[in-house]
Amino acid sequence: MFNSNNRGRDERPSMPPAPPAPPQQQSGNASSKRGMFSVIGPDVVITGNVTATADLHIDGRVEGDVRCGSLAQGAESQVFGSVTAESARIAGSVEGTVRVKQLTVERSAKITGDVEYENITIENGGNIDGRLKHMSQVAAAPAPAASTGPRPVEAAQAPLPASPFAAANEQAA
Repeated sequence: MFNSNNRGRDERPSMPPAPPAPPQQQSGNASSKRGMFSVIGPDVVITGNVTATADLHIDGRVEGDVRCGSLAQGAESQVFGSVTAESARIAGSVEGTVRVKQLTVERSAKITGDVEYENITIENGGNIDGRLKHMSQVAAAPAPAASTGPRPVEAAQAPLPASPFAAANEQAA
């Protein structure tokens, strides 16, 4: 069982797997953002900024700014600072500015601060105490000043017919 012939055999099979390992590491690094996520547990308190290249799930308390690709916040969690992400599902409390492209505010959520978004869903009971600002309106504000022609949206809105209720009221009078 422990003779020299077995040792030689054990070394040979271990060598072939070593060369394929670097390509697996490279492909793992390329897809690490898609498959990985980080969790801040319910018993964790972080004082300082949090930056994650992967998705982030917060169930604890963060006293600082949070920046990540995708955020999932638990109902009992707290963030005291700004939140910046591509997408976020907020269920706990946030005291600070929230800047997210795809935002879902769940019924248990309480946001105290301004919210900038591209798309937003607020469940019945979700609470936002601050200003809501649509990101594309902020980015598009300088563009109409440079344009000399009318905007197609305004042209489409101007000739809308009167409401059917107004026509019914005119006929009744």
